[in-house]
Amino acid sequence: MTKKSYKSQSSLISNDSGSREATRLEILRNYQILDTPKEQAFDDLAKLTAYICDTPIALISFIGADRQSVKAEVGGEGLHNLPRDIAFCNYVMLSEDLLEVEDAANDVDFQYNPLVVGKQKVRFYVGAPLLSPEGYPLGSLCAIDMVPRRLNEQQREALRILAREVVAHLELRRARLQLEKEKTQLFELLRPSTNKPDAAAAEEQYTEIFVRQEQKLVRVVTADITYVEALGDYVNIYTDRERLTVYSTMKELESRLPNRDFARIHRKYIVCLGRIIAIETDTALFETSKTTTLSLPIGNSYKAALLNRLNLI
Repeated sequence: MTKKSYKSQSSLISNDSGSREATRLEILRNYQILDTPKEQAFDDLAKLTAYICDTPIALISFIGADRQSVKAEVGGEGLHNLPRDIAFCNYVMLSEDLLEVEDAANDVDFQYNPLVVGKQKVRFYVGAPLLSPEGYPLGSLCAIDMVPRRLNEQQREALRILAREVVAHLELRRARLQLEKEKTQLFELLRPSTNKPDAAAAEEQYTEIFVRQEQKLVRVVTADITYVEALGDYVNIYTDRERLTVYSTMKELESRLPNRDFARIHRKYIVCLGRIIAIETDTALFETSKTTTLSLPIGNSYKAALLNRLNLI
């Protein structure tokens, strides 16, 4: 008996869709998401997907020109960088709604797929397309099992909701990248010309920063900042008078604050050194105003560097 081989469904994409595919790939490139490190927000959504669908594997993946790129996963070993024509997620993009394959071994479209007949032994697959605001499919949120199964309607609706959440986080991520680009350009424009050596110029750089607040840029003098607090995808900047919340990272803020005046004391906190009034064990006490003090934890990995910067006797 002749063994049948798997035939890609790529022919389902008509020849006149070339321009649409080019547009789709351009939109995907603008998100700058392919082959990027893990991010907590996406990891959490993959975990929720596995939990809701009760499967050992869940993936958030994006389909590039010729392969699948996995952004977040539960399980999924051996499913990274799959050729596009065998990745189940590729075919989700051809679906208007969920693609649910209850038993791939008995499905005429997938029974000879290498992921079904190979060592992965995929049997159950369900995927929701990740649609850009323009309506272009970018990839899928999917759940996979090695035994046949079927979702109930509540699970299907939850998967649709989670797919929309993935796209929402994708949009937030793109907005943050764009904001960082705009801030860099703004800092370059506002940077004063100087004939001082590079080291001295870097030390005096950024005595003020500009943060976006409700479609406007607000000037903040770094000398007024008491401390900075990480809060998920955002950071809070506290001054003597107010709190400013911005979409940024601690790494970005740390690079913009004068190194001589500020120190990272915890993965969640950057403080003004001049405000510290006492250190006890793993806690720093510092002034937030002339009448108010605050205690913040000192992370073990930051303690030695902090103590080295203090004038100890």
